[in-house]
Amino acid sequence: MERREALKKTAMIAGSAAMIPSLFSLLQSCQQQTALDWKPTFLSDDHARLITTLVDTLLPKTGTPGALDMKVHMFMDLVFGKVYAAAGQQLVTAEMTAFDLNCKEKFGDVFSGLSAGDKAAVLKEAEASSPKYNGQVWGTGVGKQEPVGFYRAIKSLALWGYFSSEEIGKNVLSYDPIPGEYSGCILLADVGNTWSL
Repeated sequence: MERREALKKTAMIAGSAAMIPSLFSLLQSCQQQTALDWKPTFLSDDHARLITTLVDTLLPKTGTPGALDMKVHMFMDLVFGKVYAAAGQQLVTAEMTAFDLNCKEKFGDVFSGLSAGDKAAVLKEAEASSPKYNGQVWGTGVGKQEPVGFYRAIKSLALWGYFSSEEIGKNVLSYDPIPGEYSGCILLADVGNTWSL
């Protein structure tokens, strides 16, 4: 092999070695993107990625099914599109955009692109700064309810969708389709799991 040919090959190998970290970072960034495996009816693809990632972060799959297993993200898309009035739809769309913009400003990417640690930090901050729902007596709110904001409303809807699903009601919560005797005075430890209605 001639010296000139050897130098060319050496330069090519050195150039390839320098590119390997860049290629790995490209590959890693592709793997971190959340692909949509469903077609939203109301949400844009970006907002659908936000809602999908948000409910998966709030209710991940563990020993019990997660929010994505119960299709909570699809349920929320239908609620926004079929239940919310036009003003509510505009508001939730604007709030989703603002939420992602806030994540981008503080952490450098939209919520679906953040690391697990950054997602936890975003939710911790949102939990601390979001107004809470008023207490209730027999299912009726006490006092005038102030707006709770995007995070608390989305979290509440996700929890409602999750715990209202048949799978969770029958197989995770305690479920008795034909109630038996009424015991008015029992120890809390004897109650066991939370009961589905």
